[in-house]
Amino acid sequence: MKKISNIFIGLAVILCSVMCAVVAYNYASMQWGIKYAGYSAPASVAFFYAIPYGIGIVVCVALAMVLRNKGK
Repeated sequence: MKKISNIFIGLAVILCSVMCAVVAYNYASMQWGIKYAGYSAPASVAFFYAIPYGIGIVVCVALAMVLRNKGK
């Protein structure tokens, strides 16, 4: 069970990195769109992309903790 727990911890770390990249890209895209393309939404809308990633990270960490405790 400990190996599976480590896999979920690794997956949580990867999701965290991907989340940062996606949010940063979309924030920059929104900034450009507001300045040059006439977008009406604020750039902070890009942070809504972090919600599903955050849920995935929480689930992965919770599963890792449960599996680590079962392995003991």
